Amino acid sequence: MTLEFDADVLVVGGGLGGVAATLAALKAGRSVVLTEEYDWLGGQLTSQAVPPDEHSWVERFGVTASYRALRDGIRDHYRRHYPLTEGARAWRDLNPGAGWVSRLCHEPRVGLAVIEAMLAPWRGSGRLQVLQPYRPVAADVDGDRVRAIRLAHRDGGPDIVASGRYVLDATETGDLLPLTGTEYVTGFESRSETGEPSAPETAQPLNMQAVSICFALDHVDGNHVIDRPANYAFWRDHRPEFWGGPLLGWRSPHPRTLEIVERSFTPNPDDDPLAVNADQRLNPGDGNLWTFRRIAARRNFTGGTYASDITLVNWPMIDYFEGPVFEVPEAEAKRHLAGAAELSRCVLYWLQTEAPRLDGGAGFPGLRLRSDVTGTIDGLAQAPYIRESRRIRAEYTVAEQDLSLAVRGTRGAVRYPDSVGVGMYRIDLHPSTGGDNYIDVGSCPFEIPLGALLPRRMENLLPAGKAIGTTHITNGCYRLHPVEWNIGEVAGHLAAWCLDHGLPPRAVRARPDRLAAFQARLEAEGVELHWPEVAGY
Repeated sequence: MTLEFDADVLVVGGGLGGVAATLAALKAGRSVVLTEEYDWLGGQLTSQAVPPDEHSWVERFGVTASYRALRDGIRDHYRRHYPLTEGARAWRDLNPGAGWVSRLCHEPRVGLAVIEAMLAPWRGSGRLQVLQPYRPVAADVDGDRVRAIRLAHRDGGPDIVASGRYVLDATETGDLLPLTGTEYVTGFESRSETGEPSAPETAQPLNMQAVSICFALDHVDGNHVIDRPANYAFWRDHRPEFWGGPLLGWRSPHPRTLEIVERSFTPNPDDDPLAVNADQRLNPGDGNLWTFRRIAARRNFTGGTYASDITLVNWPMIDYFEGPVFEVPEAEAKRHLAGAAELSRCVLYWLQTEAPRLDGGAGFPGLRLRSDVTGTIDGLAQAPYIRESRRIRAEYTVAEQDLSLAVRGTRGAVRYPDSVGVGMYRIDLHPSTGGDNYIDVGSCPFEIPLGALLPRRMENLLPAGKAIGTTHITNGCYRLHPVEWNIGEVAGHLAAWCLDHGLPPRAVRARPDRLAAFQARLEAEGVELHWPEVAGY
């Protein structure tokens, strides 16, 4: 049996970009079918269990109004439902986890609750249909237009054929691009193609950033050591050439300098959460791995509520760069995903049994895997953290020299006449499947050009996340939470705008009057198109 669904806009992929696209199209008066492969909507914020990676000015500017509503909703959820201390409740910029990676570190379920609340009225009205857990497996294409996408149920339910007048690819790896025959690129482009200072001489399409399978931990009394993983000996002894020691250890390259540095690990430090200043300009925050991505600081809550802090493990040692998880045969992709999960379990076992302690001992048997936090049986995140996607061959491709601080200096990033949003993060590339070390380059606050959302040929397919026209290098700063949301939001508005005006997307960009009208619409919806005068880092 095959079911059929149809709407004005079909959004395939329910990560942050997909959710933002869905909300934008709905607010513009359109009906939407949204599909998602995993149990939770929200992608990197929820099912991938990655606290927000954001820029230093996020509390004042540099994100869309709807993304700010998401952040405010998360804080409001804690204030309404959690027993916060008086100090935490009065903290305007409440950081529930007091993590150093972001000014808003929180439990994934809270992000999910807020996303579901944002979508609830549209579900109730019937304008939004959400299909889970479904993944795209085939496409019906007529020339340069996508007619429908076939979706397979993860657990063996009926197939679905979903159609929309516009189809948005918000999947984590640009899954619709090969299915629809849309031109795309993967991995490293060559320097001769992009002109980028950090690009290699020849293209390396299978050289992609590491994936990570995250997990949550607390530290309580008792012995919570998991069974020894089958491949533990391999990973314990594994020494990547550029790592400075074994992969499972406190020593690893500093992303910005490549100097070998030693990090610390102190579960439940008696720190004051209100004193945490999560500003990436001043401190990357990864000195103590426990507080780096802490998502619940027990001292933010009334006594006895949390027996321990909860921290999210997304650390250098869980980066899996043995091989790519897409653009290879399915069996190989599954093997690498299984390998990434096994690496994460090995890291946990090492932490519990062999990790050096400051007192001279080894192992932290009180570390407890929090499967309830990730919503899984095995305790790992529902979905792998995918840093790099397939990327469309776009009308305009953002290159390193558009925004590199070393290249642009005081001039700031290139200002695009077709800007449809803003973002900021360092160009942050993790070790890759081609054997590269970190590439971490200072960035200028940048804009998002509409041309990067437009495939060169396809008429009604739009990327709504990491599949936009960036390079391997610039993907490193366009892939973070608020930028993905902004991209998705614009894709949703663009689809609705084109339906309202009977125009294809390229026609909106092609004429200054049409472009100006669309940009005015975005600004009216709270999308910032340009930065004030701020310096990069």
